[in-house]
Amino acid sequence: MTAIKHALQRDIFTPNDERLLGIVNVCKAGKKKKNCFLCATVTTERPVQVKVVKVKKSDKGDFYKRQQTWELRDLTEVDAKDASKENPEFDLHFEKVYRWLASSTAEKNSFISCIWKLNQRYLRKKVEFVNVSSQLLEELPKAEESVPSGESQSVAGGDEDALDEYQELSTREEQDIEGMMEMCEYAISNAEAFAEKLFKELQVLDGANIQSIMASEKQVNILMQLLDEALGEEMLQSVKEQMDQISQSNRLIQISNTNNGKLLDEIQFLVNYMDLSKGHIRALQEGDLTSPKGIEACINASEALLQCMNVALRPGHDKLMAVKQQQLLFAELRDTFARRLTNHLNNVFVHQVTILLQHGHDQSSTLSQHTAELTLPKHSPLHRDLLRYAKLMEWLKNTHREKYEGLSRTYVDYMSRLYEREIKDFFEVAKIKMAGTSKEAKGKFATLPRKESALKQETESLHGSSGKLTGSTSSLNKLTVQGSNSRRSQSSSLLDMGNMSASDLDVADRTKFDKIFEQVLSELEPLCLAEQDFISKFFKLQQHQTVIPPLMEESDGGTPSRIPPQAEHRHSLSSEKDMVRLMMNKIFQSIETELNSLIALGDKIDSFHSLYMLVKMSHHVWTAENVDPASYLSTTLGNVLVTVKRNFDKCISGQIRQMEEVKISKKSKVGILSFVTVFEEFAELAETIFRNAERRGDLDKAYVKLIRAVFMNVEKVASESQKTPRDVVMMENFHHIFSTLSRLKISCLDAERREAKHKYTDHLQSYVINSLGQPLEKLNHFFEGVEARVAQGVREEEVSYQLAFNKQELRKVIKEYPGKEVKKGLDNLYKKVDKHLCEEESLLQVVWHSMQDEFIRQYKHFEDLIGRCYPGSGITMEFTIQDMLEYFSSIAQSH
Repeated sequence: MTAIKHALQRDIFTPNDERLLGIVNVCKAGKKKKNCFLCATVTTERPVQVKVVKVKKSDKGDFYKRQQTWELRDLTEVDAKDASKENPEFDLHFEKVYRWLASSTAEKNSFISCIWKLNQRYLRKKVEFVNVSSQLLEELPKAEESVPSGESQSVAGGDEDALDEYQELSTREEQDIEGMMEMCEYAISNAEAFAEKLFKELQVLDGANIQSIMASEKQVNILMQLLDEALGEEMLQSVKEQMDQISQSNRLIQISNTNNGKLLDEIQFLVNYMDLSKGHIRALQEGDLTSPKGIEACINASEALLQCMNVALRPGHDKLMAVKQQQLLFAELRDTFARRLTNHLNNVFVHQVTILLQHGHDQSSTLSQHTAELTLPKHSPLHRDLLRYAKLMEWLKNTHREKYEGLSRTYVDYMSRLYEREIKDFFEVAKIKMAGTSKEAKGKFATLPRKESALKQETESLHGSSGKLTGSTSSLNKLTVQGSNSRRSQSSSLLDMGNMSASDLDVADRTKFDKIFEQVLSELEPLCLAEQDFISKFFKLQQHQTVIPPLMEESDGGTPSRIPPQAEHRHSLSSEKDMVRLMMNKIFQSIETELNSLIALGDKIDSFHSLYMLVKMSHHVWTAENVDPASYLSTTLGNVLVTVKRNFDKCISGQIRQMEEVKISKKSKVGILSFVTVFEEFAELAETIFRNAERRGDLDKAYVKLIRAVFMNVEKVASESQKTPRDVVMMENFHHIFSTLSRLKISCLDAERREAKHKYTDHLQSYVINSLGQPLEKLNHFFEGVEARVAQGVREEEVSYQLAFNKQELRKVIKEYPGKEVKKGLDNLYKKVDKHLCEEESLLQVVWHSMQDEFIRQYKHFEDLIGRCYPGSGITMEFTIQDMLEYFSSIAQSH
């Protein structure tokens, strides 16, 4: 046992600044025996704390561990079971009764004696010792003698000096001390003063005694020794014990104060954060939701309520009855106010929108009288009135998601009805203006019924018969070109791609259409942006992902509980950005349909309108994307832009198709082809419309497609032409194309401009050469034969010896072309060229001047051949170059 005690002291108690004074080997009575040790210990630091520690051997190794500890001051009773017989069982009464079975009766008695000593010395607490022999408690030395020497040392040893030196006060001494303490009221509260008083009284008594014993030095020495012992042992020991008790009391008082402070903090926390003022409660229950002051009071009250509901409770708060009652009150106030707010806002939506619908109905009955005003009503007063409730909507969003979503659905439902009526009326006016102001158009539009189904049917009927609005379009469904002597007669027989006659498609009409379309987009843009801005502010929907915090709901037991995680996850699935877009799509569900309908009508009137619409729509899409790329307006206009771009592509494809379908007359000259004129018109219009436009790239691609089609079809028509020479068709049309491209300076068509000039020049030269072969036909044939002989290897000076090309034959041919005949031949040539060429292009003088140059070149060439092949013959032409220049000049002037 001594070894175990030393091991326990070293391994368990010394590290904790404790001394082991008593030990007993025990197991729990009545159960499977699992041995452990009960140890009686005291701390080495002041104030001394006395403990009973249960120590058990670890299951994993050969070492001991501390299992349970009790304070000795918590011990109320020690029951030894039997005082007369040896019985190893005993009970210790702490917070409950612990029953033990000691390994021997001697160990049990020794441990109980140790407990009794520690209680008497350190605690002076009235612990009941039941069934314990009085001899064991009073005659401690005898009890120790009955224990074997080895065990006695192991049980009671370790601090024998601390226990054996204790002497109990006698009954007389206790009575005297109590009497003295009653005479001195501060004996307990001020131990030092009490000790000082005792010391002074002792000095008075000692002074009298000293006088009587001063005679004997031996007695004085004995007296001084006794005084030293008394001061060192009795008084100081008493003061020490009292100081320990005072220290223990101070520690308990400090613990009590600390606990009281913590309790006060908890109470103040709950009062500060879970208390709602009566004014706030009254505002939530019956506050005025119509006046500004009442709305402000309700906002403050709702924010205070939300703050109280969202306070982070500390552990254990939710078990307090007062906290549960407050939470139930908050839940009831939340539900009551949410119900009041929802009903009020529902009534506001219905009332305001009903008034606006009635006002719109009154105005729509006189639609034909107001067609000059292409404007949409502004709803800023309604938005301004509702924005007063924005903070309350945010509160409703955070506390009652279901009611919040219900309000949003109600708002969307009523506003969609209002906007549908206004937008349909607005587009009716736009279509009236777009179709013109003729009586027929007015009759169609002014009598349109206001019901949605009838309006849709009439609009479809209008679109199906749009040819009636354009006068001559119903009879101009196929592009046909009839030959004539003027460009005007050809152009008047053509349609552009919009099924309109050329005389109707003037700049004023297209400018008017452009202004109408721009006005439509300019009215829609602020309307959509204002409504989206209002929805974001009123319903507190930002353009980023959010997660709605979990709400408090009442469980079946009446206490608030958290919403399940599944519901919280459901709220976070869709972003607020998607919710804004969804609301805008429902409110303005008719805008995209109406825009597409308007675009279809404009395209039917004139397909060149697609150029205006592409530029305007692209600009508005670009503007909307700069403001908010994900906005409803940006998305909707982007979708409509796809339709406009498709119409533009159809316009280009239609022009190409009509170029391929062109047929020319076999009896009249061709002149400038109709699709060349249409391309010129298209390019002039496009350059005006697309100046500084964002979609210039689309136009450049269209230009390339169109010009290649023009080139290809000009060549095709020239090859098919029977009345007009191919070179003339190519020369005139490519000259016109070159002039158009040079004037418009279209950078993407620079290569085509150079190609057109090259083709024009080549065919001009070809036409001149072929035409000049006729006035001096025999002379041309003669010199062609001469060149052929030279090419075959005949020497030039030997050509004159050829029978068919001798000097006599040359003189004979030259005599057939005197100046008078040449002039006559040139005059006939001029008339023929004039007949081939068209007046619009004014190429006659250019061609005549080129023929003059070519004639002079041929003349010089003939003279050169005569000089080389007939040297010294003296043969010359019947006319000179000067004569020839006069011929050309006089012929040109005469015509």
